[in-house]
Amino acid sequence: MRTHDWFSSHSFHYREFGSARELSRIKRQRELSVTLILPTRNVAETIGSVLAEVAQLRRSGLVDQVLVVDADSIDGTAEIARRYDAEVYSENELMPEYGPAQGKGDAMWRALSVASGDIIAFADTDTGNFSRQLVTGVVGCLVAKPEIKFVKAAYRRPYTKEEVSVPDGGGRVTELTAKPALNLLFPELAGFVQPLAGEFAGTRDLMYSVPFLSGYAVEVGMLIDVLDACGLQAMAQVDAGMRKNRHQDLGNLSRMGYAVLRAVLTRAMQRKLGIAADLSSAEWTQSEAGAYLHAVAAGRGVQLDEYSELMIERPPMQIALLERPLADVPALPAGPAVAAVG
Repeated sequence: MRTHDWFSSHSFHYREFGSARELSRIKRQRELSVTLILPTRNVAETIGSVLAEVAQLRRSGLVDQVLVVDADSIDGTAEIARRYDAEVYSENELMPEYGPAQGKGDAMWRALSVASGDIIAFADTDTGNFSRQLVTGVVGCLVAKPEIKFVKAAYRRPYTKEEVSVPDGGGRVTELTAKPALNLLFPELAGFVQPLAGEFAGTRDLMYSVPFLSGYAVEVGMLIDVLDACGLQAMAQVDAGMRKNRHQDLGNLSRMGYAVLRAVLTRAMQRKLGIAADLSSAEWTQSEAGAYLHAVAAGRGVQLDEYSELMIERPPMQIALLERPLADVPALPAGPAVAAVG
C-alpha cells in the first residue's frame, strides 16, 4: 500500500467518530471493553487534570479500566491517581521476574499483564492541556472500524517557553530524528504525523503479539513491529487537535534521539539480514548496553559526558504469560477479553 494512498484513506479526525456516548453504544453492540494505560513519572502537576478528563470517559462508558503504572514517583503522583479511583501499580511490582523496570517502554509492557480490555489504549501524562479527544479519537477509530487494528494520535505540538512561542515548534526529536530515519528506512510509515506519539491504541490480540522496547525507543519500535505484524492497511491515525507537554533540554533530547535512531537502525538491520526473534520462550529478552558519548562546550570548557543507554526488548506478552508460573498470574475479570489471551 503506497504511503500517499494510505495517508488519504487512513487519516481521520476525532469528530468523525462521534461523542464518547455514541461510541459507547457501538462498543456495547460489539461487546468490547477498553483499558487505558497511563505510565507516570513525577507528573503530580498534570496527573489530576488528565484523570479528571478520563473520568468523563468512564462515566460515558467508553473506558472500562484505567491503569496508572508509576515509576515510584517521589512527588505524590501515585497518591493523586488513587483519588480518581484508578488502578495504581508500581512499575516494579508487575512482572517482577524480569527485574526492575527499565524505563517507559518496559512499564507499558508490564501494564499489559493486568489489562483486561479487548482494546488497549495508552496516553502520556505530562500533558498540560490533556483533552478526552486524545483517547476518544484513537479508541473511537478501533470501535467504529473493525478492520483497523492500530491507531496513532496526530496533533500539533507548539513550543512555548517564557516569552517564546512557536506554533509548530514542538516535537523536535520527531522532526529531526524519527521522521528522517523512517523516510529513509521504513518509507511506508512516513505518513504518520506523530510517529512518537504516546497516545495510541490497538486490539488486545495485536498488543499482546508484539515485543516492546524499553525507554524512549518504545513508540518507534512498536510502529515498525505493528507494520510487520498486521500491515499498513490495518493502521490509521486520528487528528486530535493540539497537545502541549513538558519541553526537555537539548541534552535530554539528544539522548532521546539516540534511542529512537538506534531502534530504527536495529529493526532495519534485522529486516535486511532476515533475523527473526525466537518467540518460543519467554526467555527471549534481548538486552544491549550502549554508551552514548555527548560532547559539549560548558562554562568551564569542553567536556565529554558518557551515559549508559540500555535497550531491552521484552517478548510479546502472550508468550511471557504462557510461560509464567500460574501462581504469579494476576486474576482478571472473567469474560471474552481474558479468553483472548490464550
